Order: sequence, then structure tokens, then C-alpha cells
Amino acid sequence: MNHLLRNTLVLLFLLAGTIQVHAQTPDQRQERMSRIENAKIAFLTDKLSLTQEQAQRFWPIYNEFTDKRKDLGQRQRQLRSTNVESLNDQQIRDLIKQNLTLRQNEVNLEKEYYDKFQKVLSVRQTGQLLVAEREFTREILQRLGGGRRGGTPAPAGAAN
Repeated sequence: MNHLLRNTLVLLFLLAGTIQVHAQTPDQRQERMSRIENAKIAFLTDKLSLTQEQAQRFWPIYNEFTDKRKDLGQRQRQLRSTNVESLNDQQIRDLIKQNLTLRQNEVNLEKEYYDKFQKVLSVRQTGQLLVAEREFTREILQRLGGGRRGGTPAPAGAAN
């Protein structure tokens, strides 16, 4: 399947799953997240031009990486949600240090996993991974943003 057709199918798949977040039940949210995850797999597989052998080796590593990255992100969001106004100066210093430590942990995680990715992917594919992740996230945010405002998401082939 050529890249344009595959990308179009992925985007159509995403459009079909665009539902307002506040109207969803937990089961609907889980189903939507599953569809997004499946679309991400298809999108990244296509963008990186993974062979079947590469895909079998890449996805377990990538899933482990994203799980660890999500954990760090949740911990960072918890810190950011702390009401600084209610803290004394020492607590604020500690909070800042914790945040910097988590950010450093995130950088260290990326270094560790990009080394692991290069054992499975070419250097070019590893570089393309960063770009493809951003592209996918941008597409999702555009689709979700269109749905939240009550507008209709742009057609799959529409220019940005």
C-alpha cells in the first residue's frame, strides 16, 4: 500500500473516532484510546517504513519507552498542579529541584532508548521517529481540537 493511501486511511480512521470528550463513558474513552494507539502504530510503521522484522523488534522497545515516558509525564503534571502559593520557600526549592530531576530523567530516558532503537532501526529511521511522533501528535490535537469546539475536523486530504 503506498504511503499516501495508508496515511489517508489512518487519518480517516482518526476522523471516525472524533467524539466530544465530555460525552464519553469510561468504556468509550478506552475504546477511543485504543483506536488512537492503533492509528499511531500504523502511522509510525508507515512513516518509518518498518520491515516486518523491524516492527517485531521495535514495538516492544517503543511500548516500554512510552510507558516510562508517560510515568515521568504524570509525575511532572502532579508537580505542576501543586499550589505554590501554599508552600514555604524551602518547599518551593524542593519542588523546583524535583521538577528539574524529572526533566533530566526524561532526557536520560530518551538517550537510553534512542540507543536501543538504533539496534533495531537505521539512524535515519531513528531520526524520523522524532518527526513522526510530532506529526502524529499534531494530527491528533487538530482532530480533537476541532471536535471540542463543535467544529467539523478538516477532511483527511486538507492542507494545514
